[in-house]
Amino acid sequence: MIQLLYTVIFSQMALIMTLLFKTPLRKLVIMSLDRVKRGRGPVVVKTVGGTLFIVLMSSVYSILKIQQRTLETGALNPTDQILMSKHMLEASLMGFLLFLSLMMDRLHHYIRELRLLRKAMEAAKKQTRSFEDGKNDNADERKGLGDDIATLKTKIKKLESECEMKDKEANAAKAEAEALKKQSEGFLLEYDRLLADNQHLRNQLESIDHSDGKKDM
Repeated sequence: MIQLLYTVIFSQMALIMTLLFKTPLRKLVIMSLDRVKRGRGPVVVKTVGGTLFIVLMSSVYSILKIQQRTLETGALNPTDQILMSKHMLEASLMGFLLFLSLMMDRLHHYIRELRLLRKAMEAAKKQTRSFEDGKNDNADERKGLGDDIATLKTKIKKLESECEMKDKEANAAKAEAEALKKQSEGFLLEYDRLLADNQHLRNQLESIDHSDGKKDM
């Protein structure tokens, strides 16, 4: 299961990096995410996310149960140490996976919002130019057009302000994604350390079993 979690996490990181940079591949990723969010896609995603969250809670419960058993016995045996390390690693990876899923969803949402705002701003600018080009000598008409132009300019300023705010949010999400990338590297190092500890504990168990066998003889 740990290998599967790592595969999914690296895939999510690759998708997030694709969304951060404007490339032809990003358009395909956005189109794919748009299709996923239509029809039964959201229900399937929520079902998978809920299942993963339940498994995460199960790992946390197992960790708490081992800790409680340790408090009762006063010592942590090698088997419990291995199980504790395994459950902690799985819980960390599943929590990281859920967090990356949330980050990917928010990035996709912000990119769509930016695209809609830019389209609305371009449409408002075109409408403003058409009003300016279509002015005539009628004073009343000019006054009405002037009011419309002022309203459109206000709308454009508002859209530009919203666009700048979305850009800032997207930059913040990009910075957070970079931080998550560094954090994932730390998880890899921790995974290697846990594997080494696991092997060491297994060697200890084998030596203990071997010693018990000799005593029985």
